Amino acid sequence: MTIEFPAPTTPAAGQAEVFVRYLDYFRETVLARVAALPPAELHRSRLPSGWTPLELIKHLRYVELRWIEWGFEGRPVPEPWGDRQDDRWHVTPDETAATLTASLRSQGIRTTEVVLGSSLAATGAPGPRWEGAEPATLERVLFHLLQEYARHAGHLDVVAELAGGPVGE
Repeated sequence: MTIEFPAPTTPAAGQAEVFVRYLDYFRETVLARVAALPPAELHRSRLPSGWTPLELIKHLRYVELRWIEWGFEGRPVPEPWGDRQDDRWHVTPDETAATLTASLRSQGIRTTEVVLGSSLAATGAPGPRWEGAEPATLERVLFHLLQEYARHAGHLDVVAELAGGPVGE
């Protein structure tokens, strides 16, 4: 699935819709870039930091989970750091590109529901996500998610190019 870049001139019903469009765009851009890689590259790292494309997909799913459900909504999450093991990203042998992609898209649907059903000015529920600080507003959380996606999409552009995959813009 490819999504057209959400140009600033495209009308939107409000700021929440703009955030959702950009999150959808970055999420699908990352997934398309990973899907275009040769299968052998999915578990291979091309960088000194050692992360793999599949680990990135899992990480982004957990980023959304941590900030939206565990943070903003204050819901209990059994393993909020389930994308990490021994202080680095990881995937288990039974996690595939298909299962991780489905998980990220499912998390994206949940994020969209929360964003469109909440005020951007609403403050997150108190809880461990905030590490003792005052909870942020949904708007601030969404700005954080966008920068996280944009940064990681750029990282993945470099990895894909080194792996002989599609070249980013």
